[in-house]
Amino acid sequence: MKSIIITGASSGIGRVTAEYFLEQGWRVGLIARRADALAEVTHENAVLIPCDVTDEVAVDAGFTSFGHLDVLFNNAGMFGPQTTIDQIALDDWKQVVDVNLTGMFLCARAAFRQMRGQTPQGGRIINNGSISAYTPREGSICYTTTKHGVSGLTKTLSLDGRAFDIACGQIDIGNARTDLVVNLEKTRAAQGLEPLPSMAVEDVARSVFHMATLPADTNVQSMMIMATKMPHIGRG
Repeated sequence: MKSIIITGASSGIGRVTAEYFLEQGWRVGLIARRADALAEVTHENAVLIPCDVTDEVAVDAGFTSFGHLDVLFNNAGMFGPQTTIDQIALDDWKQVVDVNLTGMFLCARAAFRQMRGQTPQGGRIINNGSISAYTPREGSICYTTTKHGVSGLTKTLSLDGRAFDIACGQIDIGNARTDLVVNLEKTRAAQGLEPLPSMAVEDVARSVFHMATLPADTNVQSMMIMATKMPHIGRG
């Protein structure tokens, strides 16, 4: 049975993706802070790992207890304040960096260590980037900056993993209909801005599954999946 750990698995993209992999017969480790939300997943192949991705000790213990690991979907993240830089407190900036970068680093490190030491050696890490890693949205300086950092993490892991048969790729998602996007829509509406085109979260889950099920000698280095009518492409 193939195995995957998914972070940020209590809601949104993480939760839907975890449920999709379970439906496909995978053993799925679900990492999130909210133990009560994780407890809603009762599938026999689900392994619940309540922990904060910024907690080094808890992350390492969670990966070790899970055992053999084929794939990590490094998904946990947060948006942070939606305003200009002069309105952002240092603590808010640090919180976004802690989750979106340090959390991804800790989980990637734990997965890399597990994949390097297991038999057979190897595996695959899929980082959740964002279209913001290429084109920012106004008022997103914390989120956008960290997602650029995720791209650097992905590329370096791709290089460093080659000697150990560890592949790393990145999925950059544009406007999946999660609570984050719904809340962003409310903020935009209050500001008199136009609604955002969005897409079903299930389409993201299927894309992650495609990346995860490729043979070991094949890697999707970067995949961008987005709502068709997003203004990412073109000029205004």
